[in-house]
Parts: sequence; structure tokens; C-alpha cells
Amino acid sequence: MPRLPHTAVAVLLGLACAPAFASTPPLRLESPDGRTVVTLATQGDGFPAWAVERDGQPLLAPSPLGVQLGGNERLGYGTDVAAVRRAESDATWELVAGKTRQARDHYRQLDVDLADTQGRILGVVVRAYDDGIALRYRLPRPTKGDLVVQQDLTGFLFPHDYACHALNLGRFGTSHEGEYDPIDASRLRAHHLVDLPLVCSTGAGTTTFAIAEAELDRYAALYLAGRGDGRLGVEARLSPRLDSPQVAVRLPRDEVAADGHLTPWRVLLIGDRPGALVESSLISILNPPTPLQDTAWIRPGKAAWDWWSASRAPDVTDAGMNTATIIRYIDHAAALGLDYMLIDDGWYVGSSGDGRYQPDADITRAVPALDLPAVIGHARQRGIGIWLWNHWKSLEPRMDAVFARYRELGVQGVKVDFMERDDQEMVAFIHRMARSAAQHRLMLDLHGMYRPTGLERTWPNLLTSEGVLGAEYNKWSRRITPEHNLTLPFTRMLLGPMDYTPGGFRNVAPEHFQVVFDAPRVMGTRAHQLAMYVVYESGLQMVADSPDAYLDGDGGLAPGADFLRLVPARWDETRVLAGEIGRYIVVARRSGRDWYIGAMTDQPRTLELDLDFLPAADWQATLWLDGDAPTDVRRVQERLDADRRRLGLELAAGGGAVLHLVPPSPRIAATEAAGVR
Repeated sequence: MPRLPHTAVAVLLGLACAPAFASTPPLRLESPDGRTVVTLATQGDGFPAWAVERDGQPLLAPSPLGVQLGGNERLGYGTDVAAVRRAESDATWELVAGKTRQARDHYRQLDVDLADTQGRILGVVVRAYDDGIALRYRLPRPTKGDLVVQQDLTGFLFPHDYACHALNLGRFGTSHEGEYDPIDASRLRAHHLVDLPLVCSTGAGTTTFAIAEAELDRYAALYLAGRGDGRLGVEARLSPRLDSPQVAVRLPRDEVAADGHLTPWRVLLIGDRPGALVESSLISILNPPTPLQDTAWIRPGKAAWDWWSASRAPDVTDAGMNTATIIRYIDHAAALGLDYMLIDDGWYVGSSGDGRYQPDADITRAVPALDLPAVIGHARQRGIGIWLWNHWKSLEPRMDAVFARYRELGVQGVKVDFMERDDQEMVAFIHRMARSAAQHRLMLDLHGMYRPTGLERTWPNLLTSEGVLGAEYNKWSRRITPEHNLTLPFTRMLLGPMDYTPGGFRNVAPEHFQVVFDAPRVMGTRAHQLAMYVVYESGLQMVADSPDAYLDGDGGLAPGADFLRLVPARWDETRVLAGEIGRYIVVARRSGRDWYIGAMTDQPRTLELDLDFLPAADWQATLWLDGDAPTDVRRVQERLDADRRRLGLELAAGGGAVLHLVPPSPRIAATEAAGVR
């Protein structure tokens, strides 16, 4: 992807043999807008510390920095400043997929070398953006042996008892699927294992921030835990290696650069409101740009999917994993204007159909009942691309050969599942897979996966990943409530694209919800589901239900299905117009000249939309609104005059609304301006 024009300024200040860190004035770094300030200094215990202020108010109290190396060596204690480098950069990057077409990478940077009594250098790199702070370490290359990291000593101390939302997984080695529950910071315990992001508010109507991670590469994933000393705040935990649980990272000396190894970024997303965090692209920006020169083959889109409804196809005899059923789903995708068909577990020889790994399975050969070449050929004729499901353990030993075979068959994407780890070795596998898939021009959807860290910027063929308590849980639980759906945009979705798998058209009120595995119900209204296609970010959006769910009794489209034909999965601009975690959200996204607005709520609510962000014009608006029953959708068309900048929405309990706003064509606008009707 070509880099757009930018400007950059760098200043270098070497402080060889500088006085001790404790005796020098704190080093300060301001964000470009001057609102956020980071300071580096030394605490009384001899360790360097960082603190963050926003608009003159403390956001993070002085918090420890450092890394525990092998042999319990605490790197960072008793250090002197050896050098300080300052830089500023302002660049604009074009993204292949995501919440925006262009992202601005504007920051000021402070790069400090801290030397300990053994002459080892711990680098501390801090970047200040208008929408956040990023911090990472540069670990010294060992004189002999491996670079071993046992623990990250970074702390995030809070000056007040913030109101937070946290996903306490409790253990390593999970699929990162759970609820982000409200919790006061004072109730975060040392025995908790909190997934990212941890989202906190400093008070009503004030700053919201989220602790996250970016550019996770050749390292172990970051978690958080309450502090053992009882102070307010959290401290880092690293996912342990399977071969040595006391170690998080082990790198051979010859794989460590001469000037040291850069750790992932520890990130503070910062905004004046929760919606500002949703708008931020900082997690993606902090990753390296893609090495791919040609990305035209990477096409975000929507997909039909057989697994969620247990391959339900009432008009097919013996529906299941066979040619007739998959062709029915392909025809359904074409009729609904979708881009892809995802064939899930059970399609290949030896697959169990229930997600279990089978050592003798062959992920290059379809079961006898499924004529895969014929299916792919039929899909090609209908303009539909095919995705195939894999268990990662079957893929890993012969990844390149499998991907080469898929490319030969005409497959366009692969869904890889059940990784359920984020230790150093699994992180390395994910990078290898993304690279290999790109070399074979295959897109990726990663399930059973850790939460995103921005890898989709480097490998934009990674369209989406799971790491979310999504719609599949409707098949066996009552956990997917409207409140949960309204917590996800402000928590998990802050980190990157999220394969929640929306599109359930068997809509019921929460009090009438029943668990049904083969034809799942969903809580809330159909308009609530439609809004997910605007609110939830994903370069590959599932249209999860069975083909019959999108038809009415006369064979036409069911209410609301026409919106699925229109809504894109790739966006040029994103704005969050309103929202409160767990209660409601309104998101506006632009695709070309058109705007789409999605609104979701937990309880009945009247929302007044401020449309001042729209260019002054007469807009044609189509609205899909809640009806009398959860499955009802009212379709309304209105003309919004250039001076009409407000629009009211009435949302039902667990309800929603979507809008499609189309400006007049340039020819019509010019004619009307000339007074011709």
C-alpha cells in the first residue's frame, strides 16, 4: 500500500554520563494538542516510573516501569539516563479495511536509554497522541545465551477509584469469550486475570480510557491483575510459555537486534467520551505498514454461513454437509447480494463436525457428499467467493501446502479455529499464518483467537477475528442480552475487527427467549440485529441465519433483509454520535458519498440525532425502525432538507434502527441549484 505524503521532524539529544535519573527533573512529553502529558521520573524504590495527566488532572499516578529477566533479574532498578531522543511525526496512511480509509499517525516521541550498574541498557519509548499514549521497552541483547523474560513489571496506578468494565478470564489459555462486567477499580484483585481492554471512566462526563496492547510480535500477550499491595490500579501479567511456565519470552541471542528487542506497545486509549475510543485507530496505527504491494484481491464483504443454523435448508432433502445444501446457501448469498459463502466444520475428510481436532483428518479433501470443485464452480458463476473452515492443529504442520491447494481450487478465504492460546509460540504461529495466507492471496477469519493487537494493518488479508462472546452463544445460553451487545462496542471492539456473527432473524423479547440449537433465537428486535452491521466493525460480516429466515411466507424478502443487500463491510469514515456503555449507541459510517447510521438500545429510548456532521445538502433517507413485534421492521423514507439537522428515533426495548442516507447526485444538485425542477 503506497504511503501518502507526510512530514516528520526528529531531534536527538545525547546525554552520555548523565546524572542519576532520580536527581534530574522529570522528563515530560506532551501530545500534539497539549492536552495529555506523560512524565518519566524515578520513584523512591529506585525504579523508573511514568505518570499521565489529561487537561491538568492525573489520569495515571506514578506507576512502575521495568522488566523481570531470567534469573529474577529486575531490569530498570538503579538506572542512570544514558541518552534521551525526541521526535515528532505526522503521517497519513491508507488502510485496506477497517473503520476508516485514512488514518493519521501524529505523535510526539520520547526515547530514553537507562543504564544500570552492569552497563545494560533498558530503553523506554513513549509516544503521545491526541487520542492516547503508547509505551514500550527496548530490551538489551544478552552477552551470551537467550534473552529470557519472566514478567513485565509495568504498572497502571489509579489516583482515584475509577468505574471500570473488565473481562476477568481467570486463567490463561482461553478463547477470550466473556462479559465485560462493571467493576470499581478498588475491587480488582491480585488473583484476577483481566483480559484487554480494561475500560475505565474518571467520572461522570469526564475522561474515559482503555488499557490495551499493540504490535504483539515475538512476545507473550499482556493481561492485567489487581495489585498485590492493595493500591488502586493494575499491573502486567504475561502469558507463559507451555514448555516453561515460569518464562514468558525466550529469544535466541542471534534473533535479538544489536540495539535490543522492542516489546509490544502498552497503550492507553484516551477520550472525552466512550465513543471517542471507538473512533480511534491507534491500535492499528501502532503496527508496521503492510509489505504487500498489491491489495486489490483483499475484498471486505458479507458471507452466508451454514454452521450457526446447523445447515438448515428446509427446501433441501437431507440438508447437511453435502453439495445440495451448500449450493442452496450459495444461491441464498447471491439472492441477498452477499459476497461470500463460508463452509464451516465438517466439510473435509476426517472432520468431526463439532470442532474437535482429528489427527488423521485431511483438510485438502472434501467428504464424499460434498463435491467441492462443483460447489466452487457454481459459486464462481453466481459471483460468490468460497471460504473454508480449518482446525489450526491440522493446518500448522503443512500450512504452505494447504494454502497452495486452496488457491489452486479457487478458495478465497480461510477460517482458522480453536487456537485458544496467546503465548509466545502461538503469537509466532499467527504471524506465520498471516504471511503465508497473504503469499497465497487468501483472506483470514480467526476464531478461538486472542483479542486483536492491530496485526490487520500489517496483514490486511486478516479481515476479522473472534475473541468475543458472540451470537453463537444463543445456541446454548441466555448470555447474549441486549446489555451485553451494547457493552461490546465500548470494550472488545476498541481493539479491532470483531466477528460477532450477527444477522439472527428469529427475534424474540428477552423474557420469551428459549435456547434452541438448530434454529437459534436472538434477544431483542430485528432492527437491533440490523444495526450491528453498522455498529460492529468487521471486514467479514456473517449473515448468520439460514436462507429461509430471510424470506417471507410468499418467497419474497423478510422485513429488514433488504438492508442486508445495501450495507457494506468497508468504511471510509466513522463517527460515534452518542452512547453509553451497556445502554445505547449510535454510530455513523460513511461509504463513498453515502452514510449509514446504526442505533442500538437496551431499554425503550428516544434518541435525538445531531446530523451537523453531514455536508449541507438535501439527503434522501431510508429508515428501518422497530415495529410492534420483535420481528417487525417499519421501512420509512424521508427527505432531509439541507437545514434539517435533527432527527428523532423511537427505539423499543432491546431495539434498534438503521438509516441509509444518500445525497443528491452531482447532476441533480447542479440542476436544482440552477432553479430547474
